[in-house]
Amino acid sequence: TGIGSLIHLYSIGYMHGDEGYHRFFTYLNLFAFSMLVLVLADNFLLSFLGWEGVGACSYFLISFWFTRESAAVAGKKAFVTNRIGDFGFMIAMFLIFSAVGSLDYLEVLGDGVERMTTTTATAAALLLFLGACGKSAQLPLFVWLPDAMEGPTPVSALIHAATMVTAGVYLLCRVAPLLEHADHVALTVIAVVGALTALFAATVACAQDDIKKVLAYSTVSQLGYMVLAVGTGGFVAAIFHMVTHAFFKALLFLGAGSVIHGLHEEQDMKRMGGLARWMPVTWATFLVGWLAISGLPPFAGFWSKDEILAGAWLDNRLLWLVGLLTALLTAYYMSRQVFLVFYGDERWRDAPVADKHELTEPEEPVGTHADAHGGGHGGDPHESPWTMTVPLVVLAALAVVGGLLNLPFSNRIQFLAHWLEPSFGEAFHEHEFDGMEQWFLAIAATAAAASGVAIAYLTWYRKRPAENENLEPQVLERAWYLDAAYSALVGGPGRWVADKAAFVVDKGVVDGAVNGVATLVRAGGERLRAVQTGYVRNYALGLAGGVVLLLAWTLARVGL
Repeated sequence: TGIGSLIHLYSIGYMHGDEGYHRFFTYLNLFAFSMLVLVLADNFLLSFLGWEGVGACSYFLISFWFTRESAAVAGKKAFVTNRIGDFGFMIAMFLIFSAVGSLDYLEVLGDGVERMTTTTATAAALLLFLGACGKSAQLPLFVWLPDAMEGPTPVSALIHAATMVTAGVYLLCRVAPLLEHADHVALTVIAVVGALTALFAATVACAQDDIKKVLAYSTVSQLGYMVLAVGTGGFVAAIFHMVTHAFFKALLFLGAGSVIHGLHEEQDMKRMGGLARWMPVTWATFLVGWLAISGLPPFAGFWSKDEILAGAWLDNRLLWLVGLLTALLTAYYMSRQVFLVFYGDERWRDAPVADKHELTEPEEPVGTHADAHGGGHGGDPHESPWTMTVPLVVLAALAVVGGLLNLPFSNRIQFLAHWLEPSFGEAFHEHEFDGMEQWFLAIAATAAAASGVAIAYLTWYRKRPAENENLEPQVLERAWYLDAAYSALVGGPGRWVADKAAFVVDKGVVDGAVNGVATLVRAGGERLRAVQTGYVRNYALGLAGGVVLLLAWTLARVGL
């Protein structure tokens, strides 16, 4: 509600003059309402109602500018992809109800868990994780989230930071006792998928030029961190990173929106540069978000990410190594973004007027902020209005002090852990380290982040962007071609299977069987209709014949 309120305030300035202004705030409030239903529900069914609500609102908001084909397609893509995960959530509910006889959280996660067999608990856990993979954009169901950039920037901030994408992580933490009761293979699958998603998305973010696409893949990667925490039993760490991520990711998205607004709808970072002196508030607050997500102390992201890596170290050293590499890549691609946008040459001076067909934001009606400054690159960059900068300042402050919620180095400053302990019950774990082990882990994580910043500095600050084109292989720019592979699969064999299912199985077999029964009944009726002549003499003759047959049968039975 806090982050959502700041995004609402920001939206007043950002969406000013848009023809769909009132419709936008209707959807935005419905989104917040649905998320509150999800998190305040005391049973699986009501949570599922909120779950579907945020899914529907994501469709409304991602395709908000539905007159543009790319936005309409992105909204449908998000809706359909999430239906796959929702199918897993539904089957899990059926399974839990059949085993426990209730969907109430207190009953299921209390005595109900003990009444489940390990096999049932494992199946339910994996099916719930399938639902989480859809909402929280984990491999292989991540493809909808980068395309969610087609919506207005405040929508991106709300979806990526405060609401929908964290719903999957929230659900997994909510059912922590169930995950603990399940076979260890369930947590292992969750941890591996989370680690692979974090690393995969981080590599892709390194090669994106769209300012919002970098942050989109960054969100996928950070969600992978949270899922990794769940898989290693660090439920508190997952929630902690969810909270700090809401602070700095909302800050970064709203900061990106401020840059787009100030640079007259430009989104290509290669056409930016030198904006620090033109947009001082946006620049200063964006730097805070950059340092927080990079995991540098004392910013909030350092504490929550360090706790996740510490849990991975205790559970599986290979997963810890993947997490550490991801931390380095995170610091690299975020530093690359900062250097391209705010430092170096003012490349926007020489850039052509932005092609409206290439922009994420559509051409706006007269009276909007774009037109007020001439549109395109018709004027110098400008700072955003106070309705947009105030949320940036508040979020920047939270990104600095957010770590105080749960400092890993102090048993006394762990407010979040103590508050969550009753919810997790026996699933609540505290990390235990030997000697200087925790200091080693913190130093290693900080060194990885500093290395990423240093590499980006040498590559993108000391050199011109044009000199580094070969550092962005197309395989990363195209997200390892996974999205293209899905499109080819669905558009090729998938379409063939759908056609056969529709026109051979459904129309030929199913409809054929139904129509065959109808034809048989109709033909029989037509034959029997001939018996009904309407003449009394015919009916009397039939009646007499029946009496004779009945008499004959009776006499045969008595032996006469």
